[in-house]
Amino acid sequence: MDELMREINQFSDLTSTFTMLDVAVMFGLSFLLTLVLGMVYRWTHRGVSYSQTFVHTLVIMGITVAFVMLIVGSNLARAFTLVGALSIIRFRSAVKETRDLGFVFMAMAIGMACGTRFYLLAIFATLALSCVVLVMSKLNLFAKVIRERILIVRLPAGHDFYETFRDLFRKTLDHYSVISVETVRNETLQEVVASVELARNTDPTEFLEAIRRLNDNNKVSLILGQQEIDL
Repeated sequence: MDELMREINQFSDLTSTFTMLDVAVMFGLSFLLTLVLGMVYRWTHRGVSYSQTFVHTLVIMGITVAFVMLIVGSNLARAFTLVGALSIIRFRSAVKETRDLGFVFMAMAIGMACGTRFYLLAIFATLALSCVVLVMSKLNLFAKVIRERILIVRLPAGHDFYETFRDLFRKTLDHYSVISVETVRNETLQEVVASVELARNTDPTEFLEAIRRLNDNNKVSLILGQQEIDL
């Protein structure tokens, strides 16, 4: 009977390595720091692919990782069990921007620091990384002026694309190349998709008007922001 009681006492409380105060501090700090991270993400995001649910995921991920680290602690058995449990998860959501991966790892790092009770390190890392992101965004570091655009133009099926626009392209473009050609509207029109590089003195609006005068006023589109938009 005494031996049975000793076994029960051995496994009755697995939370002896941390107190409820540790849990409360870990939870509150990881929540606040990931909120800061989410605000920085919202302030510095550019383009049209902003997702509120992604920011919520950052907060949830940071808190969850903190709890996981607190549970695992220095126990190798729990760590291997966790790896086995996570190996069955399949992530199918595609990350639209590579920048988002950085914020995912930042949220994980914050959660790991809070979960292992490196509270000062978690605060410092959050502030330092947030300042780095804000500075790069404010100064627009590593930006590059991109003049390449996607041109989509329709013209009658009997017209030759190169012959029709050769003189215009020679004056307004530095470079162009055809990407695809297909027939539309029961083969009465052909739609050409081309990569074009506008000359520095070319006005996009005037360029489109000039194309309409040559393609019998059929549809023409110039995609100006294909580098930032998920097509």
